[in-house]
Amino acid sequence: MNVTPRGALPPGGASPGTGAASGTTAGTVAEGSRPLVELNERSREIFRQIVESYLATGEPVGSRNLSRMLPLQLSPASIRNVMADLEQTGLIYAPHTSAGRLPTELGLRFFVDALLEIGDLTAADRANIESQVRAGTGSASLDGVLAQATTLLSGLSRGAGVVVTTKQNLRLKHIEFVRLDPGRALVVLVAEDGSVENRLLDLPQGLPASALTEATNFLNACIRGRTLGEVREEIDRRREEIARELDALTARLVEAGVAMSVGPAEERQLIVRGQANLLEDLRAAEDLERIRLLFADLETQKDVIDLLSRAEEGEGVRIYIGSENKLFSMSGSSMIAAPFRDGTQHIVGVVGVIGPTRLNYARIVPMVDYTARVVSRLLEGR
Repeated sequence: MNVTPRGALPPGGASPGTGAASGTTAGTVAEGSRPLVELNERSREIFRQIVESYLATGEPVGSRNLSRMLPLQLSPASIRNVMADLEQTGLIYAPHTSAGRLPTELGLRFFVDALLEIGDLTAADRANIESQVRAGTGSASLDGVLAQATTLLSGLSRGAGVVVTTKQNLRLKHIEFVRLDPGRALVVLVAEDGSVENRLLDLPQGLPASALTEATNFLNACIRGRTLGEVREEIDRRREEIARELDALTARLVEAGVAMSVGPAEERQLIVRGQANLLEDLRAAEDLERIRLLFADLETQKDVIDLLSRAEEGEGVRIYIGSENKLFSMSGSSMIAAPFRDGTQHIVGVVGVIGPTRLNYARIVPMVDYTARVVSRLLEGR
């Protein structure tokens, strides 16, 4: 399993049960490639316990409790000295006077990049993910598979499951031009997964009725099993052949129909499941306000789609924490996401989890990674 920055562990560095660093040696806090401070074994262990306690409870932890949790024999006074150093480097902070300490976003990033031990999935976990995602294939629709994957991840993570994909990645089965009036036609696209899409198309002036039939037959001869983008590339390659085989008006109709069907390149669809999970375990009024802001973020679909789409830029799982991205700068949330592929090994979408910064990264990272792999295998068989 690979986890890649921005967000985490580099390819090959996220094997189960091991820590890994992103551009630094383990135990070095870095901003970009500039080391800020080297942490010795004692500091790393105290910092690790502070973060793990936060991820488990959401509460600050003090020196007295840390002295009981640490495998090292250290007095509360010694621990307080180390905590003061960690606070000075920006890794932890005190939410209130005389309170314990919590990790900052920089601290969480360092923990994820350098100290996080990725848990492996059990055979039962893998079988559960496989069976639940495959349950979505009964709908014969890609949306059914993706909706099932997001529902599964929201349930396993207690966060919101999210997926983004594009309609251009659907493989086509049939296309039909249906004249509505002398100047307009309906382009009907039927995908192999059973989904149907209709779009209005302005017709060239003087187009005979036979041209609609001829354009339909021509396109159906070359679209089966191809995506919309692939069909457009095919039409571009065969431009001279089309000019020889079809009259000028019919050729224009073929090109216009494909261009209209493909639509804008950025057209994407977002599926979100399990927002209600985010309302569980709220501990204070500020938690409720944070979740309200996150809900507002999720309603702004374009920004969520843009963020998820960044996970397509590299291999493996990517992790975004809090204000590292503008979308979550107010709600202080995190996202764990991984791309999935179709039968041609092209990345066609991203699946992931959005939730509070104290997500169980060690457990959710391999879940997201394996779910993306299962979705990819299902798409390969379509």
